[in-house]
Amino acid sequence: MLTEAFPQLKERRAVIGVRNFFRSGWFAALAALLMACSELFGLEIFVIYAYLVFGLLIVLFADDMLGIVPMVCCGYMIFSAENNPGKFPDSLFGQPQGQLALFYAVAVIAVMLIGRLVSMLLEREKRGVPKLTVGFLLLGASYLLGGAFSPYYDGRTVLMGFVQIAALCGFYFYLYYTVRWDRVPKGYLPMVISIIGVGMLAEIVGMYFGEGVIREDGSINRVALYTGWGIYNNVGCVMAMCMPAPVYFAVKNKNGWAYTILCTVFYLGVMLTQSRGAMLFGSVVYLGCVVVTLVGSKKKERLWNAIVFAVLLVAALIGVVVFRDKVKDLFASIIDQGWNDAARFATWKACWQRFLEYPGFGVGFYKTPGTLLTEDGMFTEFVDGTPEGTFLALRAHNTFFQLISTGGTFAIVAYLVHRVQTLILCFRRPNAEKIVAALCVASLLLTSMVDCHVFNMGPGLMYSAWLVFGEKSGLMKDAPAKA
Repeated sequence: MLTEAFPQLKERRAVIGVRNFFRSGWFAALAALLMACSELFGLEIFVIYAYLVFGLLIVLFADDMLGIVPMVCCGYMIFSAENNPGKFPDSLFGQPQGQLALFYAVAVIAVMLIGRLVSMLLEREKRGVPKLTVGFLLLGASYLLGGAFSPYYDGRTVLMGFVQIAALCGFYFYLYYTVRWDRVPKGYLPMVISIIGVGMLAEIVGMYFGEGVIREDGSINRVALYTGWGIYNNVGCVMAMCMPAPVYFAVKNKNGWAYTILCTVFYLGVMLTQSRGAMLFGSVVYLGCVVVTLVGSKKKERLWNAIVFAVLLVAALIGVVVFRDKVKDLFASIIDQGWNDAARFATWKACWQRFLEYPGFGVGFYKTPGTLLTEDGMFTEFVDGTPEGTFLALRAHNTFFQLISTGGTFAIVAYLVHRVQTLILCFRRPNAEKIVAALCVASLLLTSMVDCHVFNMGPGLMYSAWLVFGEKSGLMKDAPAKA
């Protein structure tokens, strides 16, 4: 904004350096490093205010808002286990001073973002209408009207619907109008998400140092694997969404085999989260990554990628056989649970009954059935609606059943319109960025068949980014971003 008011600033070396830094992989690495340190060491307030300062510099000196992308994608994962008020009510964010500091930072960030959006909208540059607008508008309307014409429709469910749709598509629209897409280097978002994936690996390793994770017999108790922003299921989803990002560079870059290894390391990270849904559907997406890598890479690079995959497969098989007892201890919790459905079938059956009662617009977010952890934390149990006094509504652990219960026929039709639009976006004039975006989005959608990630709000930030970058990939600069 300052550079628009005072054009002579654009020629200053310091301003040029600031602009280049915030568009670089170095800043993405810094944002991811702060994210990991925040979660591992309880530095949330420091990191939030650091992000605030970075955002202010971007608003004042950058020519667009591209620089906020790493912070948008990292922001959900900065909260630490030790400051999780759900686990520790007396921790930082369970206290008024912590809540006030968080509220103030979020308020200032919101004002900055809105101010920059208004200033860019006032420019004469024509930006058109985003391609996914109709689907998102219908989906947003279905969220806001969820439960309409039922006795459960009230202001609380409307507010919850607004928060849900804002988290899912807010930054899709924001970045569409605040980024100068003809100046964005190709591969920028895959670079950012690849770097965030490394930070996620650090958080996953950190979970294993938590209290109660290692049992007396040396086996792993996955119930004790959690962060301040989610349990192992949530972490598994985000890691699975990061996993395909290196495929872009495996296909595009010389020595792409190194990124094939990185993609595989991310896959191992998914397995270490011990989320059954993420492990199952992450494996499906990983196979998709293998196919895309082998088909998309050229000649010698394809040969090297094939060799790497073959070596990794043989190494995995040998490792499972040689260290089978260790592997059994590692995944003891999953083996103990067996085919336990964690109350999902009962929840889905109840969701269907809610749909039959109010098929038009459903029963809203708070009457939709969900699950809660039992007192021992080992299993989940069916709950017929969210308890009174709770803002975050319980969820059905399946996107389809969540939609038909919460918003009825209107919601499922709106979602199908949105889904068709995203499929057209990804597969019309496909390119490497769109294909990688499709794989990352598939990780979210597939894991949400047995979980509630689409409605967890945090993954929506990364979802928004992948969609808008996929839509605008044709306008980006030919020079690829360095990973």
